[in-house]
Amino acid sequence: MEQWIIDTANNYGPLVYLLILGFTFFEGETIVLITGAMISGGEIKLSVLTLTFFAVLGSFGGDQTWFYIGRRYGTPLLARWPNMAAKIDWGFQLLRRHENLFILSFRFIYGLRNVSPFIIGMSGISRSKFMLLNLIAAVVWANTFAWGGYFIGRALEIYLGESKFYVLGGIVLAAVTIALINWVRQRRKLLDAETAALMAEKD
Repeated sequence: MEQWIIDTANNYGPLVYLLILGFTFFEGETIVLITGAMISGGEIKLSVLTLTFFAVLGSFGGDQTWFYIGRRYGTPLLARWPNMAAKIDWGFQLLRRHENLFILSFRFIYGLRNVSPFIIGMSGISRSKFMLLNLIAAVVWANTFAWGGYFIGRALEIYLGESKFYVLGGIVLAAVTIALINWVRQRRKLLDAETAALMAEKD
């Protein structure tokens, strides 16, 4: 498996960058971190700078998209997501208290990454202000995970040698497991909310 990943990355480098672009459009911290770590040891012949560039593009583009969706369709969509009410209220409170800081940092707040630009779009913040702050935040975020992965990979190479792949595999497995658990929880909350709404209509 390890060799297959390395061969695929080396033979189809541009496709790996497109994969990074796609993942970071939605989230993608883990894949950027792992790719940076693999670049550090020379196993895959990709560039950290190019990795960072595509991570910036994906992150910036994704959040701009959710911003405009929130601005245009925010209220009708909220009615379809009753299970998100608490998270959205929390996001609005943070935005009202620390507007600029929230826009610059929501990528690093677990549970708010995807819904935050949607909330910001609904808030009435100007397009130009969000675009500028979003670009700054995307650059900081992409560099943090791309170069963070690179230096983590360097450290693992020094202390673990080839065994570093087992550690990286464990990180990926843990990330996938956490994401799956969160998806199941969100799905369960949604089903509970829909059931409660149906019961209320019957009453």
